[in-house]
Amino acid sequence: MGRVMANVNLTPFDSVLVANRGEIACRIMKTARAMGLRTIAVYSEADAGATHVKMADQAYLLGPAPVGESYLVQNKILAAAKATGAQAIHPGYGFLSENSAFAKACKKAGIVFIGPEPDAIDLMGDKAKSKRRMIKAGVPCVPGYQGEKQDDETLIAASKDIGFPIMVKAAAGGGGRGMRFVETAKALPDAIKDARSEAANAFGSDVLILERAVQQPRHVEIQVFADKYGNTIHLGERDCSVQRRHQKVLEEVPCPVMTPKLRAAMGASAVKAAKDIGYVGAGTVEFMLEASGEFFFLEMNTRLQVEHPVTEMVTGLDLVALQIRVARGENLGLTQDDIILNGHAIEARLYAEDPAADFLPATGSIDLWVPASGDGIRIDSGIKTGGEVSPFYDPMIAKVIAYGATRDEARLKLISALKDTAIMGVTTNKSFLIDALSKAAFIKGEATTAFIAENFEEADLKGETLSLKDAAVGAVIQYSLSRDAALASAVHIAPSLRNWSSATKIGTPYIYDDLRLVLTPQGPDHYHVASGEQTLDVRVLSRGVHEAQTTLDGSRIKVQFHSGHESKIQISIDGRTHTLINQTLIMASAAEAVGGGSVLAPMHGSLLEVFVKAGDTVSKGQRLAILEAMKMQHEILAEVDGTVAEIHIEAGTQIAADTLMIEIKEDT
Repeated sequence: MGRVMANVNLTPFDSVLVANRGEIACRIMKTARAMGLRTIAVYSEADAGATHVKMADQAYLLGPAPVGESYLVQNKILAAAKATGAQAIHPGYGFLSENSAFAKACKKAGIVFIGPEPDAIDLMGDKAKSKRRMIKAGVPCVPGYQGEKQDDETLIAASKDIGFPIMVKAAAGGGGRGMRFVETAKALPDAIKDARSEAANAFGSDVLILERAVQQPRHVEIQVFADKYGNTIHLGERDCSVQRRHQKVLEEVPCPVMTPKLRAAMGASAVKAAKDIGYVGAGTVEFMLEASGEFFFLEMNTRLQVEHPVTEMVTGLDLVALQIRVARGENLGLTQDDIILNGHAIEARLYAEDPAADFLPATGSIDLWVPASGDGIRIDSGIKTGGEVSPFYDPMIAKVIAYGATRDEARLKLISALKDTAIMGVTTNKSFLIDALSKAAFIKGEATTAFIAENFEEADLKGETLSLKDAAVGAVIQYSLSRDAALASAVHIAPSLRNWSSATKIGTPYIYDDLRLVLTPQGPDHYHVASGEQTLDVRVLSRGVHEAQTTLDGSRIKVQFHSGHESKIQISIDGRTHTLINQTLIMASAAEAVGGGSVLAPMHGSLLEVFVKAGDTVSKGQRLAILEAMKMQHEILAEVDGTVAEIHIEAGTQIAADTLMIEIKEDT
């Protein structure tokens, strides 16, 4: 599949500007610095204190927080490169990584773009053009419509030939944006309209394609690499089947059902696709794999993938280093025979999102971030304690990766690493990831793209219900923190007198949700916690700033915690994260201030469209508005039947989380 040739026409460079942010910017800089390169970060006003900014040798401010005023402004990126003397630009993924105009602009400015040629980006970035090209090249493709005529009538007519269900997809898009699953002809017009709108806002193009919806396939991708001398190889596959909203959540190498024969066939198709377009650099050819073993071309990502670490862990290769070497004009130095997959690796994407609210992106402060560590554990992140997750950027905040000699060893290591990783403040999908890795279907390697729908009921996504045991440990930690704060302000009290009383032992009440507890000290760091007829014995063996070792009725329990307020403590025990608010210290609640007929904004965002007006009759589940946030469009639905009483918002404006949008007078 290609032979290694001598290096010619080398383009050496000693500095690289990373045109990205967050974990991928940090990851690229780590390799670049190890290769002796000077690293330059760019940042928005919202990222002034971000980890990638502090990690770089030099940093350059682009502008305000919105990506359209910072990370997506090509001229600002190029100006930053000129001002800092950057000789090369690495785009990471997202933002400008698959923008052919930017790649051309870099070349025109005499700056090395660490990525493929602009023509390849342009071709494979258009799902319609790329699919037509792959069909011509003999790469197996899903039946569908990828024509140039884009009027509704043409698309609707094409859907009849394809047959339902179908997928409506943005030709220029990815990451689930501009994509709709359509089961009936009746639902197609609205799906086309919504997909067009989302595609135009996300990618600047509203061109769509239609594809037959392949039911319950696996999503398997092949990592390809090519140099400027025609050497093209693949580095094996990644199974990315576990997804929500068409975005990946868990990825692994190798695919659980892969055979040497299937890998060779899929790999050959991926290499054929890359060679056909004269591809150079790192790329990923994505396929849908049916249970029968038949596979279909889905798309090609002309950049580094989010999930590249699992390939690095099983091949021993640094893909960013390979990208840099190829961009310099060096040859790969590898043939297909050199690629051997050893062991198994699984990656979990840690998102700031709420699984209980249909995985809606979340924003807020990062009160505590303590990543796990250990043999075979890798965590790529760009966050820190005290940071913020803003509404302006993608909600993925970290990746937790585990390697093992076998798949189950990697899976168990990953579960353990997730449990040991403390992330508090902003809502995340950590508990969901642990649950997903523990499901029988995943353990058996049977996960398809229908995994979440088939294995999670609505109740499963609501997270852990606070148990009496977790509440008791939390109350003890909260009590001990308050006690020590009080002792610190005292003139002098002997440690042996902590929790001592000369009279009857004093009980302190705690109310967490529906749990009522009474905590009674029994001696230094020893407590009884009673609830109804049940009493638990809790001892604190040691306590640091954010971690404590305790026993509960004799069983050892490690608890991670953060407390920034007298009445509130956040705890994590065995992967279960809870925010405990002692309601005995809160005398009033505004919980009843808003009724079921009041529609609140679920997050900060831009209001694109409002579908109702005052006086309209609406039914539960009806679309009321479209809110765009974190690069996704979210439907705002009515939760009750009734009549629209008042509209408080206007399309085309920015609104904050919890803003009262619409009031509905509920039917009685």
